[in-house]
Amino acid sequence: MADTHYAFGMVQVEINYDAIDALFKQASAQGRDTLFEYEVYDLLKASGAETPPRCVLLERAGRPVDEQLAGLSGDKVVLKIVSPAIIHKTEVGGVRVVENRPEAIRSAWRRMLYEVPENYAAYLARQPEASPEPYRDLRGEDLVSAIARDLRGVLLVQFMEPDSTAFGNELLVGIRKTREFGMVIGAGLGGTDTELYAERFRKGQAVTLSSTAMTDGAQFFELFRQTISYKKLAGLTRGQRRIVTDEQLIECFSSFIDMANHYSPENPDAPFHIEELEINPFAYADYLMVPLDGMCRFSAPKSVPASRPVGKIANLLRPKSIGIVGVSASRMNFGRIILKNVLDAGFPSGSVRIVKPGETAIDGVTCVPDLKSLDMKLDLFVVAVGSPQVPALVDELVELDAAESVMLIPGGLGETEESRERAAAVISKINIAHSQGVGPVFLGGNCMGVVSRPGHYDTWFIPEEKLPAFTKGGHHRAAFISQSGAFMLTRLSQCPILDPAYMVSMGNQTDLTLGDMLTHFADSDDVDVIAIYAEGFNDMDGLNFCRSVRRAVLSGKDVVFYKAGRTPEGKSATSGHTASLAGDYAVCESCVRQSGAIVAHSFTQFENLFMLAERLHGKTISGNRLAAMSGAGFEAVGMADSIQTDDYSMQLAPLSEKTREALGNLMVANRLAGLVTVTNPLDITPGADDRVHAEAIRLLATDPHVDAVVAGLDPMSPVMRTLADPDTPLTMDDERSIAALLVDLLPVLDTPVIGVVDGGRQYDPLVDRLKAVGLCVFRTSDQAVAAIAQYIDGRLNAARIRAGQQ
Repeated sequence: MADTHYAFGMVQVEINYDAIDALFKQASAQGRDTLFEYEVYDLLKASGAETPPRCVLLERAGRPVDEQLAGLSGDKVVLKIVSPAIIHKTEVGGVRVVENRPEAIRSAWRRMLYEVPENYAAYLARQPEASPEPYRDLRGEDLVSAIARDLRGVLLVQFMEPDSTAFGNELLVGIRKTREFGMVIGAGLGGTDTELYAERFRKGQAVTLSSTAMTDGAQFFELFRQTISYKKLAGLTRGQRRIVTDEQLIECFSSFIDMANHYSPENPDAPFHIEELEINPFAYADYLMVPLDGMCRFSAPKSVPASRPVGKIANLLRPKSIGIVGVSASRMNFGRIILKNVLDAGFPSGSVRIVKPGETAIDGVTCVPDLKSLDMKLDLFVVAVGSPQVPALVDELVELDAAESVMLIPGGLGETEESRERAAAVISKINIAHSQGVGPVFLGGNCMGVVSRPGHYDTWFIPEEKLPAFTKGGHHRAAFISQSGAFMLTRLSQCPILDPAYMVSMGNQTDLTLGDMLTHFADSDDVDVIAIYAEGFNDMDGLNFCRSVRRAVLSGKDVVFYKAGRTPEGKSATSGHTASLAGDYAVCESCVRQSGAIVAHSFTQFENLFMLAERLHGKTISGNRLAAMSGAGFEAVGMADSIQTDDYSMQLAPLSEKTREALGNLMVANRLAGLVTVTNPLDITPGADDRVHAEAIRLLATDPHVDAVVAGLDPMSPVMRTLADPDTPLTMDDERSIAALLVDLLPVLDTPVIGVVDGGRQYDPLVDRLKAVGLCVFRTSDQAVAAIAQYIDGRLNAARIRAGQQ
């Protein structure tokens, strides 16, 4: 294996993979899937690290002689227990600092060989869920004896006096293999309190995470610069001085990233996979990065399933022919509802076939007795029968090459323990077909169906009278991909104005995955906005998904993402700190956001961001400067209070002199000058009518210093025309109403404008009218500011990604 070289300025890094392979092979031959700490230091040396500590292994058997104990310089030395099972040594007394004298070292060595097994056994008794597999059924003396038997000895390590013992002057760097996203790198505040720092500091301040397949050392360093850890190491906080160079950090990150990608499931030639490699901490002495502790777990490579023929998704979403099995001739079952919805959506009945023995036609659609009797190969075949029939149907569909794509509606394909065997059989059949280059792609199971406006069909099994009341203004150039059909249906029912061109229920991802579907839409000319609700990714599909997010963003699309199931995962006493920090959701959010998606953290955020993306995709976003206005003072103040959180930050725009003068003249002309101070946020008082509101919006939106406008529309003002009653002087039907004035104003404004209607149910018709004319409307000012701020933050992040690719 050729070595890998990196050059940064005058620094050259060389990675000797043959030496690292030898370490893994030796450990594997001894029945281990972990490296001992001294082997981790050998790995670091092979990776190009400049200062792995000097160390001597004091074996458990025998007695260390003075020559062994006198090999390290300094007044102190460190002793560390060596065991394949004990990862966190400090908690069980497995780390001691003693005087560098042979008798002191021997004394500590003997004490540790007896005390550590007792301490570790007591720890496991308190936390049995943390027990490694070999110790799981052991108790008392049997457990202590087993732990003692597995001890390799004690590692005698050179004591390095750090430049500083102040908070934040230790660094954690680790790589970890995740099931969904492959190899991930994490770096941040190191030491035994790493998890505490991550919990207590603002998001992204204690640690940063990234996919190693989608970053390099320099790019990851730019992310790391945003952490408190970097500010401490670089001497950017009060009373601190720099203790490491940027080049050293880039060199370290680059080496870890390259090792991760080499020993990755994505590398078909990898002799081993790194499960986890962590140095916690690196300390610093005279501009040297000194590893004080390290752990590494590895595994043998596993086979990867064949890729799906994702080109056939086009057949699924824009079929020329559709077949259905499971249609009842006598009652409105799921299959019959699907047939009705397909026809009602405008799909030609002559291009539909029903597999139904004993019938010639249902609802005017031709029936055939079985798949063999089909008179054409179908673009899409919808399976609406019970799950026990699915395995045989899959066999027949593949054998007959009957369809390009298949939609599996039924549940009972992996959701429950008893159905997993059936699901595994279906998946196996599909994977075999893909490996042979034959057969259709499968959507589902447990899939609610697809609505494809461009494809003129609807296979949802929901009766028409229960479907969302979509607006009649035409659908948006958007796709909604949801792992839960119920989530998608509920969101659209709550907010029918979303009305995307494609609504795809993914179901269990038996075959086609979230990443596959996003890959299709990333390259599609039909959509500008893609919204995704995810509950979980198939193996390595999180990485595939992130690559598709990046491709969509680079092609100018907006991607909105929500991930359910965000409870922390990965915390285990048999794993390092990286696993605790890089839990499932933390990894997911970091990787997806760094790919360019806008990440929502609640259902409401998801709806709001999806709506903004659909409405504002064509608007120019050049910065994060906000102009806020309202006729209610509390709203104006509330807008200013809502411009910053852990996830986003905006600033109040400094209005230009021209805008300030024009606003002043507007107030004078409407006898409001004595009540209004022209500032940002702008309180125009309840005396401002519809025309003043509209003109103030125009002036703010055309100010070159303003990137977005949030306007409170004061529905309860005594002079605003905001009522639904056509017989009142304040009716919104008046051509002078704010709803009428915005019809002509909004299309000519390139700057995003957000409206706020903070009032009761009597103003719901006004909200509907404003949404119909193209305004994004919120019911409270804080929600409006939060939504536009998060959307703008996402758009600016996407713009930075595009700029970095040019």
